Amino acid sequence: MPPPEQPNKGTNFITSALATPVSPVEAALRPLSFFDFSGQPKTVERLKVMVGAAKRRGEALNHILLSGPPGLGKTTLAFILGHELGRTVRVTSGPVIEKAGDLAGLLTNMEEGDILFIDEIHRIPKTVEEYLYSAMEDFRLDIMIDQGPNARSVRLSIPRFTLIGATTRSGLLTAPLRSRFTLNTRLDYYDRQTLEGIVRRSCDLLKVELDAGGAREIASRARGTPRIANNLINFCRDYASEKANGKITQPVAADALELLEIDAAGLDEMDKRVLRLMAENYQGGPVGLGTIAIAVGEEAETLEEVHEPFLIQEGYLARTAQGRILTPKGYLAIGLKTSAGDQQSLLS
Repeated sequence: MPPPEQPNKGTNFITSALATPVSPVEAALRPLSFFDFSGQPKTVERLKVMVGAAKRRGEALNHILLSGPPGLGKTTLAFILGHELGRTVRVTSGPVIEKAGDLAGLLTNMEEGDILFIDEIHRIPKTVEEYLYSAMEDFRLDIMIDQGPNARSVRLSIPRFTLIGATTRSGLLTAPLRSRFTLNTRLDYYDRQTLEGIVRRSCDLLKVELDAGGAREIASRARGTPRIANNLINFCRDYASEKANGKITQPVAADALELLEIDAAGLDEMDKRVLRLMAENYQGGPVGLGTIAIAVGEEAETLEEVHEPFLIQEGYLARTAQGRILTPKGYLAIGLKTSAGDQQSLLS
């Protein structure tokens, strides 16, 4: 039986954007319409308004900045915008654009109305970022050629394009760049009910047998992140194939995720190492992020971008001016207790 038409279209669209082959199933897991995208209702509604207005006027979409933790759908939303508008999406990332010539090469090869998606846009060098200002506002680039007495400026006209920036650390963006985006919207972690729907959709596309208990178990341990949920599905599928009858039930999913050392609250091994270190070595804090990173053998940036947002949002850690402190919930997560008086002294 031939594959359905939509995944083929999705494969071609995403392969073109990423400039690399993508399997039909992998492409299908990434929705290409607002209808198939779950969660983030406020952001989706804002984007629908902008897309509808741009199509009605026949103009390029205004520039958009998407912020939030990794794995929540920033890249997927960029593909959806391109697909809804019938425009090509060019994908790159901030660290790749090292000099003005790299940016000029990207922009001069675009066509009217195309979308340039820059992931981790806060990591663009400041000298290159300044060239983006005129490109976003006036759709031109002023490039300096040669040096010294022979230096001269060349003005390049570029097609009207849409810049979609994605960042996990919006605070690192400069004010001049941030102000040039018409829409600045943040993506938040998903609730468990929405994640359950995403898990069921992914399992249907992967042709994995799943019951309600299995979907609930995976969703509850996915840290509110669709990317993590899809990764857990793949491991649970392998586990069910090897250890069970191929069906992901609640007990099968629980056993598979315990093997990955992901507990019922979604805490992984590194999360617990951080919490235990703070409790046992630093009496719950306050302690600096750099100290924690050295002690657990992980990069401070990884802890701050990957682990800390979830731990803080779920109430295991708190930030203070003196450093990170462990909350009563954090103590309970590692099987320890602290008195309310002790915790009050940490917060004061």
